Amino acid sequence: MGSASTHSSNSLARRDLTRIYAAAVSAVAPAHLIGLALGGELADAKKVPALLADASRIFLVAAGKAARGMAAELAARLGPKLQEALAIFPSSPQASGPAPAAAAAGEAHDSIWTIAAAHPVPDSSSERAGAAALEIARRAGPGDLFLLALSGGASSLMVAPAGQVTLADKIAINAALLRSGASIRELNIVRRHLSAIKGGGLLRACGGARVLSLIVSDVAQNDLATIGSGPTAADPTTFAEAIGVLKRRGLWGRAPESIRDRLERGAAGEVAETVKPGDPLLARVDNVVIGDNRTALEAAASAAAAAGYAVDRWRELYGEADDVGRALSAHLSAIGGERVCVVAGGEPVVTVRGQGRGGRAQQAALAMALELQRLGRERRIMALFAGTDGVDGPTDAAGAFVSPRTAERAREAGLDPTAALARNDAYPLFAALGDLLVTGPTGTNVSDIFIGLVNY
Repeated sequence: MGSASTHSSNSLARRDLTRIYAAAVSAVAPAHLIGLALGGELADAKKVPALLADASRIFLVAAGKAARGMAAELAARLGPKLQEALAIFPSSPQASGPAPAAAAAGEAHDSIWTIAAAHPVPDSSSERAGAAALEIARRAGPGDLFLLALSGGASSLMVAPAGQVTLADKIAINAALLRSGASIRELNIVRRHLSAIKGGGLLRACGGARVLSLIVSDVAQNDLATIGSGPTAADPTTFAEAIGVLKRRGLWGRAPESIRDRLERGAAGEVAETVKPGDPLLARVDNVVIGDNRTALEAAASAAAAAGYAVDRWRELYGEADDVGRALSAHLSAIGGERVCVVAGGEPVVTVRGQGRGGRAQQAALAMALELQRLGRERRIMALFAGTDGVDGPTDAAGAFVSPRTAERAREAGLDPTAALARNDAYPLFAALGDLLVTGPTGTNVSDIFIGLVNY
């Protein structure tokens, strides 16, 4: 095939990848999901219309990357029953788009109180947001409904350090856990046991009010204790497990003294545990997942089928991003002659060893590029790793496109893809090649998706 024809074919493949990704993101748009939930159209949300109808007053807190969209749609639909509404979202333009000036200061904006807080490492704005959420929860009494609209990112956006633990101590241990490559589950085990709002803490603050959480999930298997660190959910983990996470990640001896003291006293029974399964409090709450990674993948699969591809649903993306990229390379390279679209979703991790710039999607993509050059050099393969939030790590890209020629093109441009992978520096390489997917923040978050086209 001539080079012009190859370029045209590659452009068409990239177009298909972009359209399939867009379909996946559209399916988990906050307004769309809220509309389905309030209309009782979701299988798990049949009780929602009745809960809203039975409430005398409704108090709303929305927290996470989808908070602004969820809060706006709820405010438009709930009418005069809505007494107060607070939206807590990322302050970084890379994470949520430009925030209104009022939002950055924590002022009222369009009838919704807004606080732009820090992500992924909390700061004083996150503490202010946590205090505001707890205050609203405490004002909801018997006959009222406290409505939490929860989405990915809420763990760092809405914090309330417990006991003698300071915000600085929480920031230090959170940052250390992120650098260590800790999983979301491990991060949240520790967070819940250092917080007055996580691990059911927000539920405890609600007095006699009924509680409804509408959740856009960004974690595997939709573990309620992990999404946003479970502010209205039971926490099956313990103080002893939190100690175990820090020891396993080599952080226990370096953890601030206030943290070690709280966790040790909790393990000894001197500090009250988080809300546990079976607690009577849980009879007052309905936690409803209204959108998740599976929702996005189903939309991606439908879009791929409509574009004429046979759809292959691969396993969940988990483990080290390098390993995920290499495993997917082998899978794609083994596919036969038919026109296939492979879709998968999840959240791999990156154990940071270098000082480069990138994110887990770009890291996985670069690992795939190197392996594809070895396994499928002559194959017609084009793939995309991307975050559904439009933000991959501390970059302005959602993710990156790769093919069997990516590594070769990088070397032709004077770049070393092997060295870039080792130093976690995928972003500059993909930027130089024009292979980044830049969408801007999408206003939602259901983890990452992979789309791979074979024989396109």
